[in-house]
Amino acid sequence: MTDPLLALRPWEAPEVTSWGRLPMNTVDRRAGALSLDGPWRFQLLPAPDAPVGAVWSSTRVPGAWTMQDTDDLPQYTNIRMPYTEFPPRSPADNPTGVYEREVEVPAEWSGRRIVLQVGAAESVLLVHVDGRPVGLSKDSHLAAEFDLTGVVRAGQRAAVRLTVVKWSDASHIEDQDQWWHGGITRSVLLYATDPLHLADVAVRARRDGELRVDCRVRDAAGALPGGWYVTGELDGLPLAQDTALDRAHEEDGRVSDFLGEVRLRTVVRAVRPWSAETPELYGLTVRLHRADGTVSDTARYRVGFRDVEVVGRDLLVNGERVFVRGVNRHDFHPLTGRTVSPEDMRADLVLLKRFGFNAIRTAHYPNDPALYDLADELGLYVVDEADIESHDHAHEIADDPRYLNAFVDRVSRMVLRDKNHPCVIVWSLGNESDYGAHHDAAAGWVRRHDPTRPVQYEGAAKRGWADPDVASDIACPMYAPLEDCLAHALSGRQTKPLIQCEYSHAMGNSNGTLADHWAAIEATPGLQGGFIWEFWDHGILQRVSDGRPAGRGGAGLYDNGVTAPGHRWAYGGDFGEPYHDGAFVADGVVFPDRTPKPVLYEHRELAAPVRLRCFRHEGLVLANHQHFRGLEWLAAEWELSLADGGTLTAPAELPSLRPGETAVVPLPFELPADGGEAWLTLRVTTAEDLPWAPRGTEVCAPQLRLRAAVPAKEEPAVAAAVEVDGDGLLVHPLLTAAPTLSLWRAPTDNDELGGIATRWRSWGLDALVRRPLSVHRDGVSVTVVAEYAGPTGVVRHRQVLTPVEGGLRIDEEAELPEEFDDVARVGSVFATVAGLDLLEWFGQGPWESYPDRSAGAPVGHHSLPVDALFTPYLRPQESGGRHGVRRFTLTAPDATGLAVTLDEPRQVSVTRYRAEDLTAVAHHDELVPRDGCVVHLDAAHRGLGTASCGPDTFVSYLVAPGVHRWSWTLRVL
Repeated sequence: MTDPLLALRPWEAPEVTSWGRLPMNTVDRRAGALSLDGPWRFQLLPAPDAPVGAVWSSTRVPGAWTMQDTDDLPQYTNIRMPYTEFPPRSPADNPTGVYEREVEVPAEWSGRRIVLQVGAAESVLLVHVDGRPVGLSKDSHLAAEFDLTGVVRAGQRAAVRLTVVKWSDASHIEDQDQWWHGGITRSVLLYATDPLHLADVAVRARRDGELRVDCRVRDAAGALPGGWYVTGELDGLPLAQDTALDRAHEEDGRVSDFLGEVRLRTVVRAVRPWSAETPELYGLTVRLHRADGTVSDTARYRVGFRDVEVVGRDLLVNGERVFVRGVNRHDFHPLTGRTVSPEDMRADLVLLKRFGFNAIRTAHYPNDPALYDLADELGLYVVDEADIESHDHAHEIADDPRYLNAFVDRVSRMVLRDKNHPCVIVWSLGNESDYGAHHDAAAGWVRRHDPTRPVQYEGAAKRGWADPDVASDIACPMYAPLEDCLAHALSGRQTKPLIQCEYSHAMGNSNGTLADHWAAIEATPGLQGGFIWEFWDHGILQRVSDGRPAGRGGAGLYDNGVTAPGHRWAYGGDFGEPYHDGAFVADGVVFPDRTPKPVLYEHRELAAPVRLRCFRHEGLVLANHQHFRGLEWLAAEWELSLADGGTLTAPAELPSLRPGETAVVPLPFELPADGGEAWLTLRVTTAEDLPWAPRGTEVCAPQLRLRAAVPAKEEPAVAAAVEVDGDGLLVHPLLTAAPTLSLWRAPTDNDELGGIATRWRSWGLDALVRRPLSVHRDGVSVTVVAEYAGPTGVVRHRQVLTPVEGGLRIDEEAELPEEFDDVARVGSVFATVAGLDLLEWFGQGPWESYPDRSAGAPVGHHSLPVDALFTPYLRPQESGGRHGVRRFTLTAPDATGLAVTLDEPRQVSVTRYRAEDLTAVAHHDELVPRDGCVVHLDAAHRGLGTASCGPDTFVSYLVAPGVHRWSWTLRVL
């Protein structure tokens, strides 16, 4: 007999989104359910219509088979599909996983309704029980439920087969920028309800305390029995019941309707509203009763009272215009791919809270249900995004009527699942799928079903940011240049909030100009924030020996972004994919093991709830930059950093300030009279234990300069003659390579993908040839003039080496020709002997910083081992720099070493690698650290920008042609 689920080839029928699948609803059935997670019998077939063989292996559910022991490995593409077939076709080579296991249906479920729930399957799910077809489902990121009541028997065993087809018509609208996987990636469970059950519950809780609960009731037998009723309570207080909305007449003791609807209401006095700052939740219990009063079904929710609305060009939460400090987040884990535990999700959100984020966009599909529970609890706004991205064939699919049902189905099921979560403040219709009739249809459904939240869709921007007649209540472009955003906000034509759905692309050493963006956002009405791309570097832990994913057994083989020997972080192409997009999948603010990248410290300061605005004669101006609460949840300490006098601390008492208020507080220290540079920092921490941070967790560290440095002059000293070799290169006992001119850096991902590195190579900046022109002694000084020549230009470089008290001053000058209008850096590079393993400096730190990403690195006294200075971005590149360094020492354990004093704050890097070492390899396991240190002292260093996907850095952060001068003093300790 032909299997009806296979006969119509549903994996190539976009009109078919499901068969036998139950409607989506908000009732959580996990309590009392039978978990089917664990080992299943498994076969991986070459195609969905291939015969099932006699030999079975074992696989773990939930889990992608691409991350387990199969020959179908992960594959990464960004825009293009990983095969050439056009929609709705799939390739003939179509891996299909067949999962089987026996289930013992509990005897006590006799007479009950029995339902199978599959949390997620990529990309088509076919369900059979005891050989009988039960149903099918598409949408890789939402659960599918099937009624098995007439198929299984309580107290008996049933054979469940789940067939998952990897490639399908649905793959063409799941073309997201992420790894392609296959398998069952979320939990599977079997549960039972009374035949009379809650079909859905919709909660609307307003900030004024008004609560409305709409309940839908069904009976598995069809028509509803008479006499049933619904009760509810909020934190133990009963809700009032309105008249049933649909009260039909009774015949023979049964109501003729098959759907019952009831509304419950109450008003909470002195309600505590929910927001990301104040995530106040109330416990709601809804009970469905039979006519005799016994309970047939129960549903529980955590309710947050809040309002969301768009008024003019402002997105308001509880009536307040809030800044959206967001990040895009995938469900991802370096060992399990798309399968993420609730504990891992909590760790994700805790980290985001600690670094000042208040919003998540679920890029680009509904995330695991546990994430929304956690966002409700911890306090994060969520833009909930449907599982729609047709990037490679976006224009063709947007109006293709065969895909209309799929668009509306995916959006509506997301809304039906997540509508009761207060964290969800905006519905998103998907991502990068052009703009067509399907989006308008889906938006119409959402606005009818849930008028309490705005709808957004980035693709509608093709009609203009101000067009009021599109399926987006928010202008949400991606990677729009800041000048365009400002021009729009100041044009007088803006009609809706401008909140970028993606901006500041975090690929490699990136996120330049983030502070400039936020300065403009906070100063410009109409601009309200955006979502950084993205949270994760999607590096998969890979065994170098066989090139396969390490899998669940890889736990403990990574730490602080670094993998154990024999392993590496894999990106596109590392699994032998014929089509791939390289390291573009490694574009997050955290490493694959959730270690923060330096940009997170930048973001934390830009999102600081407490600011030091200025220092004036009566004191320090301190501001509360929150939307809904005071500063009582915070504690603080003052810290005074003196260039020549170490660090002083004193307790700080934060003033009582309402949101947006400022106060003047007295200067906590009397400045020493020596006139040196002085910086005041307010270290702000949590005053008590919070769900996302124990007491004492640092929240921010705003800083003000109280006094500028006074330039010091060093007179030449009578000392030993400066020693140089025949080419005019310094000979020094602690240096293995003399200071030479450097205009090159190991290209960052932004440099490479933005085309900047191509220009540098065409100029020969990576291989300039030094030619000494003259070496001249003038008393104790030596002047060396040299040319650095490339194919298109010559740089004239002049060094003056002068003995000074205890060391040597080096004055340098480089003249860049007009052709070199945008170089990586201008400065000196040298290498030291081995054994100098500790860097101590006065300047910005302790984490990495660059000219256009330095707001999060306070000036002070810092100390780190040299090996800890380097940032291991997944593809080796320029990293480890420290901005605004005034002086530093490099020492051995016995405190011997060298000291460098700079003429003014400069960009400095100290690592174990030369630029050519980093450029020559694709992964860190291929790097061989040098014994000594490679030191760069930069007179000027190019900004980072985000040109791998988005705008480059600003002109003010470019290194221009012309004359550059810098000087520094080298001493032996």
